[in-house]
Amino acid sequence: MHLYLTHPQVRIDPTVPVPLWGLSAQGLARTEALAARPWLRAFRRIVASEETKAWDTAAVLGAALGLMVEVRPGLHENDRSATGFLPRAEFEAVADLFFAHPDRSALGWETARNAQARILDAVRAVIDEAPDVPTLVVGHGAVGTLLKCALGGRPISRREDQPDGGGNHLGFTLEPAAVLHDWRPMEDAPPEP
Repeated sequence: MHLYLTHPQVRIDPTVPVPLWGLSAQGLARTEALAARPWLRAFRRIVASEETKAWDTAAVLGAALGLMVEVRPGLHENDRSATGFLPRAEFEAVADLFFAHPDRSALGWETARNAQARILDAVRAVIDEAPDVPTLVVGHGAVGTLLKCALGGRPISRREDQPDGGGNHLGFTLEPAAVLHDWRPMEDAPPEP
């Protein structure tokens, strides 16, 4: 089994590009608490998105496990650079459109269908490098949801999204493609196989 983990809460700063946001104090505390969980030691490889918030999360976990964090392209969040920062209510409305119309761009955002193909290809490339090594992939909520839909053979839908706030994980395999457990808070261990 491999685990896809979304970064937890971030430090929101409208003056900083979203991919450069780091973890908030709450997000860092949650990550440090996860780093102390014994069950995390089952994972022997950590691969992260290039975005700061994912890298920050992975770095804490890698230090605790004595693992070097690998950074791979293609694991980034859906491209929202056309709008940049949006206030929460506006962001949620555009995110609803993103999931509801996967083949259309919402205000210039990357389409959900394209983001899904990208994240699936990127995760597959990561796992194909070492298929028998339990891998922790640290990424983002929207593309994590798209990955979940693809692996589970489900249509793209925001109903599949992680709970608010981030910092959730889901278990998966690629051969065969399957979601082994749905979103769980990062503090909770995966279910026993």
